[in-house]
This record gives sequence, structure tokens and C-alpha cells, in this order.
Amino acid sequence: MFEAKWRMALGQGGSRTLFCCLMELSPLCGRTLRSRMAALSALLMAAALCGCATAGSHARSAGAAEPLIAFNTAQCGGRWHAAPGMRTFRVENQSGTAAEIYLINPNSNAIFGAVDGMGPNTTRPMRVDLGSGTYAFQCVIEDVDPFTGPSVRVPGHVKGQQGIVPVTSNELIGPSKEYHAYVTAGLAQLATETAALDADVRSGNLASARKAWLIAHLTYERLGAAYGTFGNFDEEIDGRPDGLQGGVTSRKWTGFYRVEYGLWHDQSAAELAKPAAQLLGYVRGLKAAFPAMEIDLLDMGLRTHEILENALEFQLTGHDDYGSGTTLATVAANIAGTRELLALLHPLLVTRYSALPAVYTWLNRLRQLIDAQDHHGTWTPLRKLSTTAREQIDAAASQVLQELAPIAAITEPRRV
Repeated sequence: MFEAKWRMALGQGGSRTLFCCLMELSPLCGRTLRSRMAALSALLMAAALCGCATAGSHARSAGAAEPLIAFNTAQCGGRWHAAPGMRTFRVENQSGTAAEIYLINPNSNAIFGAVDGMGPNTTRPMRVDLGSGTYAFQCVIEDVDPFTGPSVRVPGHVKGQQGIVPVTSNELIGPSKEYHAYVTAGLAQLATETAALDADVRSGNLASARKAWLIAHLTYERLGAAYGTFGNFDEEIDGRPDGLQGGVTSRKWTGFYRVEYGLWHDQSAAELAKPAAQLLGYVRGLKAAFPAMEIDLLDMGLRTHEILENALEFQLTGHDDYGSGTTLATVAANIAGTRELLALLHPLLVTRYSALPAVYTWLNRLRQLIDAQDHHGTWTPLRKLSTTAREQIDAAASQVLQELAPIAAITEPRRV
């Protein structure tokens, strides 16, 4: 997964910066999604933090000293001097408590570099490709209002990396409410469709149940950004048998994939009656509980990447095909869910993310490739894709993930 540390680099420094940052973060590869996110949640301005840049930037920074930027509750950085180019600031937290520090444009609050999650009496590097202009350090110390140090003018007429104006919690409240309404409507539709699936199973019409299963499952998959909000309901409704004793035969396995397995593995209506009824019960339970649930503002930007990351990991590998051969349909639903989030975040992104058009270009490309495998509602199973089609889909999915990756860092709500 393209974590926060290189997300900004993707939008500013291109593939060379990405390569450098991936090499720096390689020890973190292979962790679970949640542990990787926890380990990297503090690394938010990737271009600044990675220390990777073009050959020109390295040439300008050769032999440069590393200024010490010390801060505490009384001062934020003090006076400092630096020439344009790639610079490493040694940031020292002398406050005695947890803190964050940003290098900003004091006029616009645009952020050029960040070091988050600093413990007391620790020193960390901040790497920034400085251009000519006015900068200041902003300190966010636990239990202290954010405050800004002296403004410093970097001389010359050199262009450095782009700063990103931070997004505040207030700016995300509106999109979050709109998304909550979108999920609420989706869950109402899901409850109706799951009831139809349950009725087909109870009547013994398994051919109709297979069609109803796909309709309902795709509705759920369009709600991907909310799965973290759903809590245990997500595992009950869309869980996998991975890790369960007995695997696909485990009685603890419930949800859409359990019903899919039975429908496409010749289980009888009597055998499927309980799993279908359980699924309907969980969906109705989620529908009733969701109005009181709150979507984490951080998730709004984070899920724009994670929805399709999960699609690449579980759908485009065939992991989540339990017999229906419809994983490509699920990817199409995931694309729709991603687009919904992007539409809500667009006003915040359009002025902050210069590569936003590329996101849509590659989303369109991926959707076209996926749609080509939809034959009037009958989807090509992943295993029957031609080598060319498989390679094109995988390449488009990888590229759209690269383009989506910076959005989580750009839209993370910050104290300013």
C-alpha cells in the first residue's frame, strides 16, 4: 500500500521520488493494513519527509549543513537560515510531551514538511526541497494551542516543492454528512435486496437466488468507505473464512460469501436457509444501527485509496471468488464507491491536488477494461481472462492506486 509517507511524493516528485521512498520504507512492507497505517500515520508530507528528489535538487543541496530546529512551549524553531534546494532539518522536541511540527507558508498556512508523533526529547529529520520564499515552523504541542515561529526568507528565484493548504475538520463535516446520507440510502436498498435473496432461498428458487445474491452484494460493495464504521457488522455481512477452524465448512462463517459458496457449490435450499436468514438479520441490524454511527473524518480521504486497494488484493487475485466468478463485477462496484467519495471531496481536492485529472483518467480506463468483461450481466470469471486482458486490468488498477495515494494525506484534518 502507498502509505502516507510517500503519498505527497507521488503527486509532486514522480516515479523517482516514489522509488526512493519505497526503498526507505521497505522494512514496513508486509505488515497488516491496520498496523502499517498505525506505524505510518505520522508521516504526512511525503515529499518533504522522504528526502528524495530530482537530480537537480541533489546537485543544489550538496554539502549543505543540517539546521537544528528546536522547539518547546515557549518557542517554535527560532531563527534559522537556509539556501534553496533539498534540505534536512534536524527537528528536536524539547517540550516534554508529544508534539507535531510543520514547515509552512505563514501567509497561506500551506504545508511543505511535517514531522508528526514526536515524543519528548527526541530528534527527527525533516527533508524539504526548499524554493525561494517565506517559511516558518508551526508547532502543535499536546495541550497547547498551535503557534508559529519567526518567518524566514529563503533567497533567490528557485522553485521548490509545492505546499499543500491543510484541510480542517470543519471542511470535512459537510462531505461526511453527505456520505452518511448516501450510505443510509444504500443500506435501505440493501435490506430490500437481501430480503429478496432470503425469499428466493426459502422458496427453493436457487436460480433466482443467484441473481438476487449478486444484486445485493454489489450494493454492499458500493458502500466500501464505511466498512470501518460498521464495526462487527462488516465481518458478519461480508466476512471471509480465513482463519476460521474448518475454513469454508466453519459454522462461524456468515455473510454474502458464505451464501455465495453454498449457491455455487450445489448446497440445497435447506442448507442455505440459515445462512441467508442470518445475512438478512445482520443487514437489518446494520440498517437500524447506522443512524447512530459516525464516519471518521480521516476515513473520507483514506478510503478513496483503500477501497480499490482491497479490490486489487482480494478481487483481482481471485481470493474472494467463492464460486460465482463475479469478482470483476465487485471491482466495478468498488470503482463506483470510489467515485462517490471523490465527488464529495472534489471541492477540497481541485485546488490542492494537481494530479486529480489523472485520477479520473485512470479510473475511466480501469472501468472500461472491467466493463468489457460484462456480457449482459454475465461476467467473465477472473480465471478465464486472456493474458492481455488480465495484464491491462492489473496495470490500470496499479496506476489508479498510485494516483489516488496522495489524497489521504491531503485531506487529513489538521489543527491549524
